[in-house]
Amino acid sequence: MILGIDPGTAVTGYGVVMRRNGGGVALRECGVIQTSPDTPLVERIREIYDETAELIRRHRPAVVSVEDVFQGKNVKSALKLGHARGAILLASAHADVRVAEYAPREIKKAVVGNGNASKDQVGYMVQRQLHLKTAPSPADAADGVAAALCHCLIGGFPA
Repeated sequence: MILGIDPGTAVTGYGVVMRRNGGGVALRECGVIQTSPDTPLVERIREIYDETAELIRRHRPAVVSVEDVFQGKNVKSALKLGHARGAILLASAHADVRVAEYAPREIKKAVVGNGNASKDQVGYMVQRQLHLKTAPSPADAADGVAAALCHCLIGGFPA
């Protein structure tokens, strides 16, 4: 099982994929960890940590695949993203779960075939690859699933 996570301090998307009989990949669960912008940052980070730890406890993934920090024009956003990633990495370390980190472009390239793909394109390809009726929603959940799929495609599916 692989837990993919698209970190964010407001919305953290996640997806859990597992190997099906016959070697295919199936979606087990996806969703978001949503924190309130009115809550102090330290409490939001704790909430991300707690929810990630619970996902790890419940699904017992072999790997947590996490989107790496993308530094665009807004340095403050990149720093906040780093805080969320730190909570996710710490929850993984406390559970002795291996972590794989992928750049956003690397995830898009693996799942869509284009490192500059839009969120809609990522959602569509997640839907197609996992044979879902609709794309995971919201888009952050689809991004979490894409992080898990990326590890399946690049890092290999754990035995």
